[in-house]
Amino acid sequence: MRGPLVSDLMSRPVVSAGPGTSFKELVALLAEHAIAAIPVVDEHRRPIGVVGEADLLARHGRRERGLGWLRGWTKAQGLTARELMTRRVPTVAKDEPVAGAARRLVEANLRCLYVVNGAGHLVGVLARRDVLRAFLRPDEEIKETVEREVLQRSIWADLSTAGVQVDDGVVTLSGVIDRRSEVERAEWLTEAVPGVIAVRNRLKYLQDDGTAAQPH
Repeated sequence: MRGPLVSDLMSRPVVSAGPGTSFKELVALLAEHAIAAIPVVDEHRRPIGVVGEADLLARHGRRERGLGWLRGWTKAQGLTARELMTRRVPTVAKDEPVAGAARRLVEANLRCLYVVNGAGHLVGVLARRDVLRAFLRPDEEIKETVEREVLQRSIWADLSTAGVQVDDGVVTLSGVIDRRSEVERAEWLTEAVPGVIAVRNRLKYLQDDGTAAQPH
């Protein structure tokens, strides 16, 4: 059983701009969709840059008060996304595991990653809130998934001797299964289920096969 992929949690469609989108249009898009940045795409919807609030505000960093602000605004209307954008675009493949993408969001202190397909086309956006939303999954739904995908399909456990309890996203595995390696495998497979916050593994085994199961 695989863990969730970026494509499972990403948001779509993505609000984007073209290289020729004007300053005023960019401001309007950010305000209308309540977003802090917008990707700039070419004619093939390949991301070539990002325009954020900081890029727009930087244009007016030295403006004067009063009428100077209006003069600055008038001048800025002639600017385009191509001139304003940051050319480094934080992208992620849609088939990458969410765990890896979440690690990048944290380590690079990013608000979001722009999701691309195999051809490099923009197909979605993965924000921190998208990753966190998975933890709102109902306990009963998590329980059913662990029973079906982990215990029954992955390690062939008998639900009459092995069970699952979920409380606020914390999963407790209990009961008896055949082998020690399956106890360990059940734990890391359960950790990969969307919505699981932590796993308490209280499974016991009948046979010590001496093999430590490792994730694939």
